[in-house]
This record gives sequence, structure tokens and C-alpha cells, in this order.
Amino acid sequence: MKIVVCIKQVPDTNEVKLDPVTGRLMREGVPSIINHDDKSAIEAALRIKEEVGGSVAVVCMGPPQADVALREALAMGCDEAYLLTAKEFGGSDTFATAKILAGAIKKIGYDLIITGRQAIDGDTAQVGPETAEFLDIPHAVNVTDILAVKDGAIRVVADMAEVLQTLDIPLPCLIAVDREVATPRLPSYKRMLANIGQTPTGIALGDLEDDDPLHYGLDGSPTRVVEIYPPQPSTEKIQVEGSGEEIAEYLYQRLKELKFI
Repeated sequence: MKIVVCIKQVPDTNEVKLDPVTGRLMREGVPSIINHDDKSAIEAALRIKEEVGGSVAVVCMGPPQADVALREALAMGCDEAYLLTAKEFGGSDTFATAKILAGAIKKIGYDLIITGRQAIDGDTAQVGPETAEFLDIPHAVNVTDILAVKDGAIRVVADMAEVLQTLDIPLPCLIAVDREVATPRLPSYKRMLANIGQTPTGIALGDLEDDDPLHYGLDGSPTRVVEIYPPQPSTEKIQVEGSGEEIAEYLYQRLKELKFI
């Protein structure tokens, strides 16, 4: 079995900023980490590999410095690493990013694709499902548990907010996992030493089946991020007095005004 895990290197901060000219995320001077859900995706893939055999390839789209995230994944136990980097990819929204990932995964080969549910710097939860759509394969999202991989299918539990669904999905397929699916192991120092000098395999625009630059980056993105800013803390306090029924009615009306219900 060949498992492909898609990861993203994200800023280790809530103070994200955009370049006012290009609209792209400014990463200079900001420490980066592997997205939390994606780290759990790596662990889930490694556990499947240990149980049924096969290999795990990890894929990351980003600037050249994203190879740090790939090296960490190799130190956790992944077998191959691929860095999708090209100036034409810069500024891609979720649609263009999924198209890039799908094109690269076709080139790599796969039986199972595992992604994180969503990234902490975007919170869209769109890239996994969109990648599956580009590949024309079945997928499941919000996966919190992997029960079995056998008979050409994977059995998972998906949290659909009001109900937990147990699904049998035929391979090849894609699952987008929540961090609950597995607690990531620590990278192995021994593997770190073994991987010194190992360079992730690069995949650029010319390696994709669709190598039209207008289909990627800002040109190929139907959406634009206009502004990102941290929420402003509020110290406002309201004290409500009255009977239980009166307080409940006040809270209900207030939540309606704020459009929470």
C-alpha cells in the first residue's frame, strides 16, 4: 500500500500578516511548524503502514524553506518526501492548491491519501475534499478514528457534528483527519542523523500534467484573501439580574441579535 500524506507548514503564531501589494502571507521572521491536524495525519499513516505494510510519502507545497517540515516528517518515519515549489504556485487559493496537489499525487502514485482536516492559518477545510474531487476518488472528512484497512477498503469514523458515522470507503480514496485521530510521535534523532544530506524530491510546474501557469497561483485562484487580522480582545462585561426564565430570555434575544442562533 502506498500512502500519501499532504502537510502544510504554517506560522506558529496568531499574528499573521499579508503583504499589502501581493496579498500573500508574510512569513519572514515568523517561526513555522507542521500544521497540527497534518501531524496527526502523518501518525495515522505510519500506524497503517506498521499494521498492513507499504510506504508513506509526504507532500508539502510551499517555499524552499518548507523542506524543514518534510525533514521532520521523515524523522517521524515517512519514507519519501516531495516539495511542491514554484514561483507560479505563489498566491494559490484552496482551489488552485488542490489542483497542484492532485497533479503531484498523480505523478507520485497512491492507494490512500491522508490530509489534515484544516490548516490553522486558513481554517477553510477545503483542500482535502477538493483534491479528492480533482482526482475523482471518494473521500471522507472530519475523520476521528480509523478502525481497519482490509479487503480493498478503509473503515473510519467521521464526526458530522450531530452524529458519528462509520464509513467503509473503497480504495483508492482520501480521508481528512482531525487531530483526535492519533497523537503524533516524536521525531527520531536517529532518523534525523540518517536523513542529513537527504533532499526532498522537488516537483515544479513543468512536472505536472497540466503545466499552464495561468491555472495556478493568483491567476488560477477564483478567490482572494482581502485581509487577515487577529481578533481584538473584548473586556466588555454585562451583568444580568432576574429570575432564571428572565435571564434565559435575555440570553436568547442577545444571541439572536449577534446572529449566533
